[in-house]
Amino acid sequence: MTLQDIAASFSTDEKCRELLERLRWPNGPECPRCHTHKLTRISTNKKLLWCSDCKYQFTVTAGTIFNDSHLPLETWFFAVVLLVEARKGMSANQLRRTLWGQHKGSYKTAWYLCHRIRAAMAATERPMLDGTVEVDETYVGGHNKGSMRKPGFGDSNKQIVLGVRQRGGAVRFFHAEDAKSGTLAKFIQENISEDVDVIMTDEYRPYRKAVGKARHETVNHSAKEYVRLGTDIHTNSVESAFSLLKRGIIGTWHRLSAKHLQAYLDEMSFRFDRRNRPDLFVDTLRHMVTADPLTFEKLTAA
Repeated sequence: MTLQDIAASFSTDEKCRELLERLRWPNGPECPRCHTHKLTRISTNKKLLWCSDCKYQFTVTAGTIFNDSHLPLETWFFAVVLLVEARKGMSANQLRRTLWGQHKGSYKTAWYLCHRIRAAMAATERPMLDGTVEVDETYVGGHNKGSMRKPGFGDSNKQIVLGVRQRGGAVRFFHAEDAKSGTLAKFIQENISEDVDVIMTDEYRPYRKAVGKARHETVNHSAKEYVRLGTDIHTNSVESAFSLLKRGIIGTWHRLSAKHLQAYLDEMSFRFDRRNRPDLFVDTLRHMVTADPLTFEKLTAA
């Protein structure tokens, strides 16, 4: 989906709402409170629906990521396609400039818009991974000025990101407090099937205990072994996903807080897993009309 496609197909509020209604209610409009289909459209305002059972009046955006937004739906659609089609993401400031121009719009509005789209991306089903699965950890953040502490220990300001990627399948990123064996074990148990064929990691010692009874193969990065000779044992697949993530942090977002790091990880994994899907734009909208609202107060709460 391109910007030209969006401009041609969804140029009015009515056309945008028509698509959202099909995505939210494939079997026809339904009351979000009592779930009846006994609805009537308000003749003076076609976007409003009235439930004859519980007397609730609502629109297709009620109770969704779009809830209480004053932005035109056409603007929302442009923002979605810009975020999902940018392989390394798009910063809120760049989104503001693209949507409204250099001296129009506010950064706060663009930032909140981006985070609401990310919240919908996080609200996805995550089946257990199996087959050949690679697990690794990486560290993001600024340089440790005056500290020689290892990330995850002491006063290091580096943030730890755990990654898991199924060969030929999905990737998942998680912001972790540390990279100790207990944290790694919990991460593996929650995301990798017990019937996994093999888990591949580097030589980091905590993985030995964390993988449990699963078959475990390693490569020794400290000895500059990146693929075990004559085999397919490596962690290059998950590391390539890490590389894209870091390009996004360094080249696109530049700075992001530890508090919101998981939201950016969810955005990157959502887009990475669907990078070859022709319905990426529509699938994102589908998640947006089924995800719960994200208020600005909740987003900015300490």
